[in-house]
Amino acid sequence: MIVLELIYEFFLTGLFAFGGGLATLPFLYDMGARTGWFTNEDILRMIAVSESTPGALGVNMATYVGILTFGVAGGIIASLALVLPSLITILIVIKVLDKFKTSPKVRAVFYLLRPATIALIVMALLSVAKVTFFTVDLKEINSFASFFSSVNYKTLILAALLFIPITKSKLHPIIFIAISAVIGIIFRL
Repeated sequence: MIVLELIYEFFLTGLFAFGGGLATLPFLYDMGARTGWFTNEDILRMIAVSESTPGALGVNMATYVGILTFGVAGGIIASLALVLPSLITILIVIKVLDKFKTSPKVRAVFYLLRPATIALIVMALLSVAKVTFFTVDLKEINSFASFFSSVNYKTLILAALLFIPITKSKLHPIIFIAISAVIGIIFRL
């Protein structure tokens, strides 16, 4: 039964998560809450592992969840279920778009998908930031004192220190991921 659930959940995620791997995060948070397969802390680990390994973020995260729930076979099934909608869509789009690529309506549809994509990515960013920079759920904060006591200053400082070099340098992102991993190990972030 869990195999069918994996296929269903990741097929829907692949079908509606426009914008790449980060756009899958809202779906994963919802999936974890509904199924109990993983926690928000597990999602942070998924992101760390997925960003540190080769491959697309969304596929890596699907593989991670699949392995958590049903072993290696689950990882393969979840990954295939996630990419199947894209594969089907691309095959259809190739056939249709070739005939209608100059159509103003087709261009309008693609243009209108952009805001939805941005909204999904911003929601993913906010979800990751909330879990990364705070030690408690934001719903539990009821005063300025509890707000400031719940901030994880170590991760906030690390993010701030890495922000400028990441945006200004031409170094490969994997270098910053490695630096962050080493700092995280040393300072137990």
